[in-house]
Amino acid sequence: MEIYLVRHTETICEKGICYGQSDVDLAEPFENTFENILSQLPNEAIIFSSPLKRCVTLAKYIQNKIKTISYHEDTRLMEMNFGDWEMKNWNDIPPEQLNPWMEDFVNIGVSNGESFVELHKRTERFLSEQISKKTDQPIVIVAHAGSIRSFLCHHTSLPLKDAFQNKVDFGQVIKIDFKPCFVSKLF
Repeated sequence: MEIYLVRHTETICEKGICYGQSDVDLAEPFENTFENILSQLPNEAIIFSSPLKRCVTLAKYIQNKIKTISYHEDTRLMEMNFGDWEMKNWNDIPPEQLNPWMEDFVNIGVSNGESFVELHKRTERFLSEQISKKTDQPIVIVAHAGSIRSFLCHHTSLPLKDAFQNKVDFGQVIKIDFKPCFVSKLF
């Protein structure tokens, strides 16, 4: 099964803003980047997208340009919920809150948000569900750096604490071939 993980393009947020599940717009212009992304995708696919508009804008563009077998939005593909930190500058988050999370972001959740392991569990449920369908069609997943890193940890058996070793740039396309041996690891 071919899966194409696509990260949305840059947002309107200034550098240093924690925007997680906040529904922010994409920075314009983005058409040239969208075309570059499109050139790396198959001619037909099943498309899944995070419901946040920075992903939906790109996913709908892809849907209009390729033969789409089906299109779905799924909340399990959303970025990490940063709770009380949403739309704050990372430098403005009190060190007594930020430092413990920075030392163990995998297990420590943000106040009124989630931990990386919680994000990982929801992406794992999504992936298990899709793999169990055993489709031969390519799948395009338009999502965020956090959820894509989670998928890559699944695929490579990389410990979650090392997820940031997976560099995921804005507008990057990562193709993964899932093998049957991988499927058995999920169940």
